[in-house]
Amino acid sequence: MQFENLPSLALFAEVARLRSFSAAARQAGIAKSAVSKRIARLEDDLGVRLLRRSTRTLALTDEGVRVYEHCAAIVASAAAAERSARSASEELRGTIRINAPVTFAHLHLARALAPFLASHPGIAIDLAADDRYVDVVDSGYDIIIRIGRLRDSGVYAKKLVADRLVIVAAPDYLARAGTPQAPGDLVRHDCLHYTLVPMALEWRFRGANGQPLHVPVRGTLTATDGAVLRAAAIAGVGIAVLPSFMVADDLAAGRLVPLLERFRRAEIGIHAMLAHRTGTPRRIRALLDHLVEYFKQTRVSAL
Repeated sequence: MQFENLPSLALFAEVARLRSFSAAARQAGIAKSAVSKRIARLEDDLGVRLLRRSTRTLALTDEGVRVYEHCAAIVASAAAAERSARSASEELRGTIRINAPVTFAHLHLARALAPFLASHPGIAIDLAADDRYVDVVDSGYDIIIRIGRLRDSGVYAKKLVADRLVIVAAPDYLARAGTPQAPGDLVRHDCLHYTLVPMALEWRFRGANGQPLHVPVRGTLTATDGAVLRAAAIAGVGIAVLPSFMVADDLAAGRLVPLLERFRRAEIGIHAMLAHRTGTPRRIRALLDHLVEYFKQTRVSAL
């Protein structure tokens, strides 16, 4: 049997079940003559006669009975598979794969997931904490959390919360190296670098004419993890650019001090991204709705 005969076998099963070309044609939404031609072609392909036709009756041959038993099983299995797929997309059960930046996952996302998991015991979360860029479409993740300006196109993104980037340093560092009063002063300071963002974008300010101003800074430490830069800044290694949510408690406690605020207002968004807007299982839509509502009510930054 060739796989291209599967639709014709399914059609034959309907003819046999209903004992009528006309009824099977109505069920399939095609003309009676098309049903007759497809069954005749199927018989030719199989090399057996499946049906005995007369002007008033339609009956299965012995070969037709044996073929029908197999066809009925195939149709039943296909229907069960379709029901299973539809059920899986609608029931709140199954695994949701999430990719999120390390520090955001640690400080906020794990806490946000807790009430959702408590309310939906049939759901499991597979969370990968990773600061590196992950392709939204090809990665296999159901939800990807992005911080900053979005560069992905053709994907669906939902903003969870607004934040901004702040420039910070420890009081001990400023006592030792001085406090910069203007962006140009940074050339004399140890400026830490987050290597997953181009330095030209990381250390960008508003110039006197309102145009972007890039300061060619230098520093003794670069890292792919924002938490490392935060810890280094608190330890007095140098000045860092970090999301407000990451340093809100440090600013409130005085472990870090904000710098050059009037020269910069780097607004960023924290987004949940899906590869496709349509066809998303209900468990994923439910989690997305939960995250949006959770972050409406939860303070994540020093704004």
